[in-house]
Amino acid sequence: MKAFNKYFDHTLLKADATANDILKLVSEAVAWDFAAVCVNGSHVTSVRRFIDAAGASWGSEENTGVKVAAVVGFPLGAMSTNAKAYEAQLALEDGAQEIDLVMNVGQAKAGNWAYIEDEIYSIGKMCHEDGALVKVIIETCLLNDEEKVQACRSCLECEADFVKTSTGFSSGGATAKDVKLMKDTVGINALVKASGGIRTLKDALTMIDAGADRLGCSASVEIMEEYNK
Repeated sequence: MKAFNKYFDHTLLKADATANDILKLVSEAVAWDFAAVCVNGSHVTSVRRFIDAAGASWGSEENTGVKVAAVVGFPLGAMSTNAKAYEAQLALEDGAQEIDLVMNVGQAKAGNWAYIEDEIYSIGKMCHEDGALVKVIIETCLLNDEEKVQACRSCLECEADFVKTSTGFSSGGATAKDVKLMKDTVGINALVKASGGIRTLKDALTMIDAGADRLGCSASVEIMEEYNK
């Protein structure tokens, strides 16, 4: 069983996040050795530089073990595939090691799964060729159960590494019911990331019990402090 701290993608995606806010986020992630830091694309370069420097100063062959995750198509997912692909390309060039890609929910609601799969496959292929993981945000609060299952199946078809519940910027976040449904659908063939509204240790443990392999949280430090008590 992996260490509890390695469940967390320490996250800051607010529009008004400053450079100092991001520095604090990364410092916390390094101190707690979280799985990843998740930020908007404009912050990837500085986050990667800080993490690499911390790793070098501590003599670790794999830096601190904290990965850099960047969101793409965030938060609506409604921009063109070409725009998302270019955004992902820039994030990878800047040092992102994981891409959290927002699915086009409107196309999913219309049943246009070929569009969904073409997009996930093309961007996922780019990520994998660069050695990066791709997590697909399906925005569960906007889908019915049938659509959630199909979204997960489409992600599997395209060899996505993770299916992810939510951006945290729509009408709802992660629920244990959705996490279980997603995990039941992908099985051992993909991982599940729960994100949105996970603020307490109880929330985190509930998501893990439901099948989450990763947690997207802005309250990661508070949860760890509660856990350590």
